[in-house]
Amino acid sequence: MSTAHHRKKQPLLVRHQLLEVAAQLASQRGMTAVTLDAVSGASGISKGGLLHHFPNKNTLLEALFDSLLERLDGAIEEAMRADPLPHGRFTRGYLRACLALRGKPQETKDWAQATMVLLSEPQLRQRWRDWVRERSEEYIGTDSSVDAAIVLLATDGLWLADLLGSHEMDESARQKLVDRLIELTQL
Repeated sequence: MSTAHHRKKQPLLVRHQLLEVAAQLASQRGMTAVTLDAVSGASGISKGGLLHHFPNKNTLLEALFDSLLERLDGAIEEAMRADPLPHGRFTRGYLRACLALRGKPQETKDWAQATMVLLSEPQLRQRWRDWVRERSEEYIGTDSSVDAAIVLLATDGLWLADLLGSHEMDESARQKLVDRLIELTQL
């Protein structure tokens, strides 16, 4: 008799394990390595068990992307809690959270992989657009100025420059740039 029917089911733990394995595969070998067979094999969870949680590769990729967005939200919220000035708080939080990725190679690698997939997967691009729109609506009273938009877009550019290793500048020049961006959020 099989023991599968007697073991305690822990669906949240299994789902988390599958996402961890998928993230490791993406980090080590790129998003193209994240196949249902590869995740099933590397996790030790049957393909049927994987399909119970993620019916196809797209739902698995969406869940991976959502976990990245949750971590980004957490980093932004942490930066916002430490910021006493309400005007521009979200924009500064976004700036600080993105700048902090520079010191976190694994997070940077995860976002680099996600960005590559964003370029090719319409459903993930839509999730990113939805995330941006929701934050824009949530912080419309404090972060809707043209200056805030400049800072958000400059932050994305600075992150991409860090990722690609382009636009290198010494730390003093970089700090002046960041200080100026922060000033823009306070106008």
